[in-house]
Amino acid sequence: MRAGICDMVAVARIIHATLVVPELDKNSFWQDTSFWSLQHHNSVFHCSIFSDVFDEDYFISSLASDVKIVRKLPKDMSGVTKAVKHFRSWSGMDYYKEEISSLWEDYKVIRAAKSDSRLANNNLPPDIQKLRCRACYEALRFSPQIEAMGKLLVDRMRAYGPYIALHLRYEKDMLAFSGCTHGLSVAEADELKKIRDDTSYWKIKDIDSEEQRSKGYCPLTPTEVAMLLTALGYPSNTPIYIAAGEIYGGDAHMGELLTRYPLLMSKEKLASVEELERFLKHASQMAALDYIVSVASAVFIPTYSGNMARAVEGHRRYLGHQKTVTPDRKLLVRLFDKVERGKLREGRPLATRVIELHKKRQGSPRKRKGPISGTKGMDRFRSEESFYVNPLPDCLCQRQSSLSTGTSSAIR
Repeated sequence: MRAGICDMVAVARIIHATLVVPELDKNSFWQDTSFWSLQHHNSVFHCSIFSDVFDEDYFISSLASDVKIVRKLPKDMSGVTKAVKHFRSWSGMDYYKEEISSLWEDYKVIRAAKSDSRLANNNLPPDIQKLRCRACYEALRFSPQIEAMGKLLVDRMRAYGPYIALHLRYEKDMLAFSGCTHGLSVAEADELKKIRDDTSYWKIKDIDSEEQRSKGYCPLTPTEVAMLLTALGYPSNTPIYIAAGEIYGGDAHMGELLTRYPLLMSKEKLASVEELERFLKHASQMAALDYIVSVASAVFIPTYSGNMARAVEGHRRYLGHQKTVTPDRKLLVRLFDKVERGKLREGRPLATRVIELHKKRQGSPRKRKGPISGTKGMDRFRSEESFYVNPLPDCLCQRQSSLSTGTSSAIR
């Protein structure tokens, strides 16, 4: 959602359009995402109740000098013929200035059917890149009730001391989608396969779980996470916030992690049922609470490189490269398998390898990764690191008083 919204802000600027606040799509997997419309400058972009998740007034006012944003399509345009367009993925300035802008000759409203990855990560003008930064990290804040609840959760976590936010993607939907069943019973594996087979828009049905795992495509299990944290040197009294939905199998799969790290907390443990009641039936609002607590943590550790993990990593980079440990799942599972087979011992032997493996995977400043060598066409753009995973140096500007030293700071 965040990335799509911010890209549409930039696209509206590029094609000189007025942006219509998006409606959140009730039919999506989340049961609340977004679609867009654009109105030509005197034209528009479309989105359900944006204010359920984000602070709509602040979003509009913060970007007023960059893009005109309106809450609804004007009544006099409600009946006009709209151009419904699937914008080409990872497109640059020429595509929008030429192909998309040419639609204004025949239409006053363009509806963007999708907003994910519609804009290139690189090779865009500095002002467009900086606008994406302003939109994502300054203008796009959560609704007041979400922000207030998020702050309360952060304060309660910090009362235990500096904490780790663990994005534990060991949830039924993720395991079913990825086909990862390592450590599960036959009955559990069968249940996940049935979910995958019954979900029409998941195209791949037959998945070799062990092959997936060996390639690093599976989220780490709670037991593997326990081994990772121990090897990285985190003591047993480390407070850990579980940023996730319901963990598949519950306590049956959380036992080892809970034994080693008893201070496992979640929004459900930190807040009362009454405090969470207004958010419980809204998946994106619950995810927003996890997002806030994750961004504010001393350390963030995602067990899978999904959309939320990437968004949080990028936000933490923007705030000063706060520590984010991104596990090397492909190499970690090899080490864990050696431990299981008795060919490697936990303690110093495992810790030495794990620490060495993650020295350069902790969110330190680095250039955004370009395309993978040898890739061509759309695969080339797809292989680039997302702008929202590593928004720097595009989001940096030099301080006037520090030009001689080259000191930079994030755009405010």
